[in-house]
Amino acid sequence: MNDHTISRIAIIILSIVMIVFGIFHFLQPKSLLNYVPPFLPGGIIWVYIVGAAFILAAIAFILNKMAQLAAYALAILLLIFVITVHLPTYSDAGSMEMKNLALTNLLKDAALAAFAMHIGSNAKTVG
Repeated sequence: MNDHTISRIAIIILSIVMIVFGIFHFLQPKSLLNYVPPFLPGGIIWVYIVGAAFILAAIAFILNKMAQLAAYALAILLLIFVITVHLPTYSDAGSMEMKNLALTNLLKDAALAAFAMHIGSNAKTVG
């Protein structure tokens, strides 16, 4: 296999993960509502918006259409989660179990954001 094929496989795997995350936002929105920062008006609508954003980014990656824009937007969204959701959750966690869960989510979203930035930096600027 050449490098391009391996890269496409990695992008498709990420896309599948993002589609699953997106679908989960639509199937279990109330379980994710706790993660919406309290200063944000709109409540549950943000859960649906994020779910749609995950799915749309994944479709852009799979089709390789507007992948650069989708990748950078996804990276920004994930970094916003790190700063506004996971970091405060980590800081405010009462138990070590909650701290570990928040840290795991923080690292997961930071890694996904890095992968999205990598995709964006290598995507075609046309399409």
